[in-house]
Amino acid sequence: MLTILGFAMIATFLVLIMTKKMSPIAALVLIPALFCVAVGKGAHLGDYVIDGVSSLAPTAAMLMFAIVYFGVMIDVGLFDPVVRAILRFCKADPMRVVVGTAVLAAIVSLDGDGSTTFMITVSAMYPLYKRLGMSLVVMTGVAAMANGVMNTVPWGGPTARAATALKLDAADIFVPMIPALLVGLLGVLGLAYVLGLRERRRLGALRIEDEESVGAKEAVLVGAGAAAGPARPRKRPVGGGADHVDRADGGDDDEDLLKGLDPDRPTLRPRLYWFNALLTGVLLTAMILELLPIPVLFLLGAALALSVNYPRLPDQKARIAAHADNVLNVSGMVFAAAVFTGVLQGTGMVDHMAGWLVDTVPEGLGPHMALVTGVLSLPLTYFMSNDGFYFGVLPVLAEAGAAHGVTPLEMARASLVGQPLHMSSPLVPAVYVLVSMARVEFGDHTRFVVKWAALTCLLILAAGILFGTI
Repeated sequence: MLTILGFAMIATFLVLIMTKKMSPIAALVLIPALFCVAVGKGAHLGDYVIDGVSSLAPTAAMLMFAIVYFGVMIDVGLFDPVVRAILRFCKADPMRVVVGTAVLAAIVSLDGDGSTTFMITVSAMYPLYKRLGMSLVVMTGVAAMANGVMNTVPWGGPTARAATALKLDAADIFVPMIPALLVGLLGVLGLAYVLGLRERRRLGALRIEDEESVGAKEAVLVGAGAAAGPARPRKRPVGGGADHVDRADGGDDDEDLLKGLDPDRPTLRPRLYWFNALLTGVLLTAMILELLPIPVLFLLGAALALSVNYPRLPDQKARIAAHADNVLNVSGMVFAAAVFTGVLQGTGMVDHMAGWLVDTVPEGLGPHMALVTGVLSLPLTYFMSNDGFYFGVLPVLAEAGAAHGVTPLEMARASLVGQPLHMSSPLVPAVYVLVSMARVEFGDHTRFVVKWAALTCLLILAAGILFGTI
């Protein structure tokens, strides 16, 4: 019964947010509360929620201070050179813009943290998408898939969890998987190219005649909302394709974000550029080396960045206020997700669901448990947290595989396959950073990305089998 109710709860949640009958925050709170009562454990709802909040509180704190830190770095101009380089590559061509989004997200994902990747990618690319009238769900989908592939680096989380759960060396898991992951990344880039061509056909490419006009166009795109008076976004044609989502103008909110990369904005601190670059490098290095807990590192980094770049108290307050909207949206979503995960785990639904899925594997598939694990990693890592999958389900699957001669290393590598889809799971806090900064409805993002992310996962799985690593 708990298995059926667990799947019903997840299905109800997804249907309601994808059909926009409820907001994600309301659905994350009310749906699990209702199902908790339905299983007869309503009296324990408070305990489940507190347990969920306690487990996600460090993540919420990390996201809050990470948003402030990287928001300040964007304000002071640390990423402006990256934006200019991407713009020179894109040349106002929708196809190049989408490919540039994938490349930028993949490069920044090397820091191992999805939320920072999405903050930097959206801040850099959002002005281009808005000025060219491109579909924002294409941006969020491509960024999420590129990050999902790169999230498998040993310091990114899943690989370390798999290594810990099966008592293996993370390098032994990750290094042989590199060729398959590269195939997956090439698949994301190929998909970005195709989606970019579709956007180009829908919108057309802007023609820029000479170098002088290229520079002028870049200034307009980066400095949208600057005194130069850029043109308003073009109206989108009706019937832009199944994956295109028409969105109403965001009004002042959109204009504020577009101004965020204005080359003449007063928040720039060009004299402190190398200090900020060094501070960010030290912060990311400390994260990789795990010198301190990540929430503590971002707390210290945000405090130092504010104090050095904006010594005056009113300026510090203004910067914090400028990013308060994103902080509130994301932290609120994380704590709402804590209700969902708390009820799933507290009622035992997640354990029954995982056990049912494992038990449904036919005996004849025993020698192919690595393949089975790779396939199961798609739904399981989407509907469960990484901790739940790698520490709760993977050891059970590994034992079943060992009985048929499948090595733990093969099982661990296969368990990484579902990460491109996992990064768009409603249980991943970073995805709320992505959709909130991009002004995209979570349901729209989900409808667009799930099919493409699943294909990317299967491509990695096929490549892993072909190269003999799974």
